[in-house]
Amino acid sequence: MANTESAKKRTRQNAKRRLSNRYKLVAARNVVKELLAITDPAKALESYTHVESMIDRLAKHNIIHPNKAARQKSRLRLHVNKLAK
Repeated sequence: MANTESAKKRTRQNAKRRLSNRYKLVAARNVVKELLAITDPAKALESYTHVESMIDRLAKHNIIHPNKAARQKSRLRLHVNKLAK
């Protein structure tokens, strides 16, 4: 249990940030699933730009690792390119 005021505050901050990060992570995961379900190449390309920026923001704020972000974007880009063919 936290003893000092600063430790108590840090616990509150961590809980709030954890909740926010989980929300952002789940939202991004849902958007990725929606992108993978799209079959129209034009819609997929439009959706990809939105998903890409979302993934970049998660990596920028250290919610996910930068390498994971790069891997996800690469795989999604491959999916979008396959639809275009």
